[in-house]
Amino acid sequence: MTYKKLLPLAATAAMLPGLALAQDAGAEAAAHTQFILTSVLFLLGGVMVFWMAAGFAMLEAGLVRSKNVTIQLTKNVALFSLAAIMYWLVGYGIMYPGDWLIEGWLGPFFAVTSLDPVGVGADAVDVGYAAGASDFFFQLMFCATTASIVSGTLAERIKLWPFLAFVVVLTGFIYPIEASWQWGGGWLSEAGFSDFAGSTLVHAAGGFAALAGVLILGPRIGKYKDGRTVPMPGSNLALATLGTFILWLGWFGFNGGSQLAMGTISDVSDVARIFANTNMAAAAGALVAMAMTQVLYKKVDLTMTLNGALAGLVSITAEPLAPSLFQALIIGGVGGVIVVFVVPLLDRLKIDDVVGAIPVHLVAGFWGTFIVAWTNDGASFVTQIMGFAAIGAFVFVVSFVFFTIIKATMGLRVGEEEEINGLDMAELGMEAYPEFTNG
Repeated sequence: MTYKKLLPLAATAAMLPGLALAQDAGAEAAAHTQFILTSVLFLLGGVMVFWMAAGFAMLEAGLVRSKNVTIQLTKNVALFSLAAIMYWLVGYGIMYPGDWLIEGWLGPFFAVTSLDPVGVGADAVDVGYAAGASDFFFQLMFCATTASIVSGTLAERIKLWPFLAFVVVLTGFIYPIEASWQWGGGWLSEAGFSDFAGSTLVHAAGGFAALAGVLILGPRIGKYKDGRTVPMPGSNLALATLGTFILWLGWFGFNGGSQLAMGTISDVSDVARIFANTNMAAAAGALVAMAMTQVLYKKVDLTMTLNGALAGLVSITAEPLAPSLFQALIIGGVGGVIVVFVVPLLDRLKIDDVVGAIPVHLVAGFWGTFIVAWTNDGASFVTQIMGFAAIGAFVFVVSFVFFTIIKATMGLRVGEEEEINGLDMAELGMEAYPEFTNG
């Protein structure tokens, strides 16, 4: 081989170390980009789910009577604040255990969450995932949502501080334990249960806790009289409608953020697909509930329509990625049907759910969890039912026990005169304004 022919080979050999270094640098930059984008997804998704707290507050303020609006708003601010502290102290460590106390079932009770150090570098983080604080922030919002669901059901007759005592237990222990079974890699995850964003883990869990509370608390004074249900219209349906739209908006972060990754074309495409399916299910739930009230009652009912949209959202939450738009429409539409039939059923059973949270979150949560196996080949109907039943039994029983203890010690319900005058006056010392009081 001649000298001239050897020159290109020598040049190529000289370039190889540089090419290898460039490839390593490119791979490192790609990994850093994925880490950054996923962290941003968690932060933006978390902010959107945080905005749902405003949605719950507005929805509940609109659906309770005027004499109870301020106490309801107070509860929503307080429960979110308590959730933030309890999830930091114990909840996050229980839900995502490094070491299980009981393998697959129970995480450590005393693992206070700490953040990544200031100015942390790539060598001290999980570059394949996201910033630890972003994950904590995002997951906290789901915990707070669970407590918000309970608040509306028990409105207009529960004392403030006993309710907040239950929130401490719910957000610090009950929710993190059952959520760890699936999202923390626990026994339900190993069994093949699937709940993408929390139809069961968040919504049905909140619904079961609310059901336990309402069975112990009993209905509002005058709600059921002489075998009939007495309507108790809310204070402001404009607020309730605003709250529903805020929840609808926040749900894009709730479901979209649960993709848990945004560093590739595939991830971003999937997040977009989740957004579209989430919206379709909500729209179908609203329209089906609206049409059914027209057919059954000869009049459209706005509160049913609002809850139909929310039930559609809950229904799609367990699997918002796999369905087609047409399947999302069907799944959400059935959620609307559930609301229209379950709301009056609860009244016949004399279960006084002020805002309709049990039909929306518990019953539609079951439907959404069950139907996952229709669109997700990796799930089975039997396992979905088993997971729902296990979480429901745990949350209901533990909640029932704690509500019973609270009732026996602190007292759970305000007095008859206080309830008639309104909790704004009884609990907050506010004067009543009869011209604005609806009932």
